[in-house]
Amino acid sequence: MAPVRPLALTQGDPAGIGPDITLSAWAARRETGLPPFLFIGDADVLAARASLLGLDVPVREATPENALSIFEEAVPVFSVPAGIEVAAGEPHVATAAGTISAIETAVSLCFAGRASAVVTNPIAKSVLYQSGFQFPGHTEFLADLAMKETGRHVLPVMMLAGPKLRAIPVTIHIPLSAVPAALTEELILETCRVTNHDLKTRFGLERPRIAVAGLNPHAGEDGAIGLEDQDVIHPAIVKLREEGLHVFGPLPADTMFHDEARSRYDVAICMYHDQALIPAKALGFDTSVNVTLGLPFIRTSPDHGTAFGIAGQGIARETSLVEALKLAAQLATNTQPESGAA
Repeated sequence: MAPVRPLALTQGDPAGIGPDITLSAWAARRETGLPPFLFIGDADVLAARASLLGLDVPVREATPENALSIFEEAVPVFSVPAGIEVAAGEPHVATAAGTISAIETAVSLCFAGRASAVVTNPIAKSVLYQSGFQFPGHTEFLADLAMKETGRHVLPVMMLAGPKLRAIPVTIHIPLSAVPAALTEELILETCRVTNHDLKTRFGLERPRIAVAGLNPHAGEDGAIGLEDQDVIHPAIVKLREEGLHVFGPLPADTMFHDEARSRYDVAICMYHDQALIPAKALGFDTSVNVTLGLPFIRTSPDHGTAFGIAGQGIARETSLVEALKLAAQLATNTQPESGAA
């Protein structure tokens, strides 16, 4: 069941594969049952990329209100200029303002009740940093936009959701050497609370089963291989159980991800980036979706980068974007509007 409002799909970096996979996803919309989206970006970039790829995909200026009626015949585009003429595979700092504006516009449309969810095409953080962008990435920027709109602090939680595994890293884009100091009991508590809430209210799980990985080999082996597991992670799990959450661990990460182990939980809480993303991508590289939990609106994204090296060549796979759009529509259907947000 598709939502009654379109999904707001951002352009991402216009020189990357975002336009490519958007066009391919739309072209296969009937075969895949793609929910309708409104592309937030530059219509000229999209039309030029369709021509470069040899795709017969019409592009039409649209609003959230008429996007659904346009979607069957053309890609509806809510215009946000890229800033310069864009060449596929050639990122340029002059496009950064348009990339950021597209994200801001998509979020604003959700808060205004004109779009049902935000789906983001990949950005190039290095390009944005050259323009003065102050956030580590999409996730933190979206949290800041939410805080400005609502006046409430939010903890954004990154989840990789695939057909075989949902995995969440507690710490994300920091050096491995910085993980032990960043890994606090409070951060684990809040991450698990946000996860539990959104799995219940958006994914429809009555009592989510949350498996927590240890930080060290063998989950510390009773302090023989590091103290973080017994001094930081275990106390957090005890508190969460006292709150009524179905949480267990810390578990040795090397035995958490085989078939039988995964059948025992709904989500794996991991201590650092690669501990979560390596199994998630190994088990569903083309089908995993990046979902941001904890926001007052729904946000999904394909689980890959801009891939400048193959942009405009017709070989980028749209599978992850299709899954991201489908999941966003599903979550939008499951979720009741909250505080003016989708």
